[in-house]
Amino acid sequence: MTHRAGARSPTGRVPAPPAVSEIVAQEQRGRFDAVGGGQARRRDEAEVEFNRIVAFSDGVFAIAITLLVLGLTIPEGVPDLTRTLLNQEGDLLAYGISFAVIGRLWVAHHRFFAALERFDGSLMGLNLIYLAFLVLIPFTSQVLGDYGDQRAAVILYALNMVCVSLAFQAQIVYAYRSDLVWPEARQFERRMAGPANFLVAAVFLVSIPIAFVSTTAATVMWIGVFAVGRRLEDRVAWLRRGSAVG
Repeated sequence: MTHRAGARSPTGRVPAPPAVSEIVAQEQRGRFDAVGGGQARRRDEAEVEFNRIVAFSDGVFAIAITLLVLGLTIPEGVPDLTRTLLNQEGDLLAYGISFAVIGRLWVAHHRFFAALERFDGSLMGLNLIYLAFLVLIPFTSQVLGDYGDQRAAVILYALNMVCVSLAFQAQIVYAYRSDLVWPEARQFERRMAGPANFLVAAVFLVSIPIAFVSTTAATVMWIGVFAVGRRLEDRVAWLRRGSAVG
């Protein structure tokens, strides 16, 4: 015979209600996997944490690309505004190159994180190192705009870009070795993300010794990577695909 709701047990005591809150808490604790402990978590199981990483990175990109405009200044009370504006060619060139570079880096970063299936604490640390070099771009860009005819300014800017590219490459390599990338995206990203990042790093690295001969030639190399960069990336990707098939 079943007991009615609220009926007393044979001992005369009302049975205690089930501890629903404790059950839910135990289930949540069972699903929790501390990223700081080095264990990877699936992005669909830790959507909030993953979205915070992406949002934080996008915020850093947005601030860095906005700060570039601070390098464009016009003193008050100039007698000839037209001549002053025409004398801003160095700052405008540095702004244009840096804006294109950061925009290109953001697209690559966005595509890379979209290809991730899981993430862990090590990847977060590598991403922070990458962002640390990224936020230096407005500073090195301003130095380039003010002292673009000097070797030190060109080398400083090139070194900054090399460090950014290498930091991003470290994320790519770690993600593949740790099996953090979606299986269906691995081949595509391996052919595209790696060659594109390698191309940018190689151009800026080669421009450093060239800057000792001509700062103008080094700057032209940077501009050239955006003019023919896509074709070179496709060529490198085609060679990698052919070597993989062979």
